[in-house]
Amino acid sequence: MASFSDALAEAVRLVVEFDEDLAEIILLSLQVSGAAVLVAAIIGLPLGAWLAVHRFPGRGILVLLITALMGLPPVVVGLVVYLLLSNAGALGPLQLLYTPTAMIIAQSLLVTPIVAALCRQHIARVHSELADQLTLLGMNRWQRIRTLLWETRAALATTLLAGFGRAIAEVGAVIVVGGNINHVTRVMTTTIALETSKGNLSLALGLGLVLVCIAIAVNVLVMLGTRAVARNSTTVDAL
Repeated sequence: MASFSDALAEAVRLVVEFDEDLAEIILLSLQVSGAAVLVAAIIGLPLGAWLAVHRFPGRGILVLLITALMGLPPVVVGLVVYLLLSNAGALGPLQLLYTPTAMIIAQSLLVTPIVAALCRQHIARVHSELADQLTLLGMNRWQRIRTLLWETRAALATTLLAGFGRAIAEVGAVIVVGGNINHVTRVMTTTIALETSKGNLSLALGLGLVLVCIAIAVNVLVMLGTRAVARNSTTVDAL
């Protein structure tokens, strides 16, 4: 218990003093996960909205596939990206393996199905409520999608926060494609795993505290966003 107490005290000191190595790792984690969520938003939001509004043969299968991809095993995603980016892979000439870009690609593949599937659910619900009004206004499909994306912005912001929480806590895929290289691709989750195996509990605990705080903050924001969505839904129903 004494050694754990000492390690915890040192971890708190590192966080309070914002140790340089700690700051570098945290900053890279936020950059990688933030970029992955941005890519997922650019791809997933229009895709989810399109699936919610458009009807076409095979749509049900595509919706089922995207929903199933929400549970992709991270290490499998890491392996696929590794094969694509390795020297023998299709994207090998780009020399992206063991770089932050490779980590962003892996996290984007994990987060995009989550964003697309949840976006489709939110858009479909609101579209069913506003379909008659949108028809009376003479909106085409793309005008409907833009309008519905705006009307569900609170729910979609919550969706992106949930995607960020998924990305920031990821370890399996990023360690496969990033390699956990010091000062290059070392993020919070991979550092915690490495430092724990080395017995350096102070740094691992420090990063763990930061990661827990980020997770709590994200969940609080998701909860507040969910309440805002519920209030908006109540307002729409009242109208």
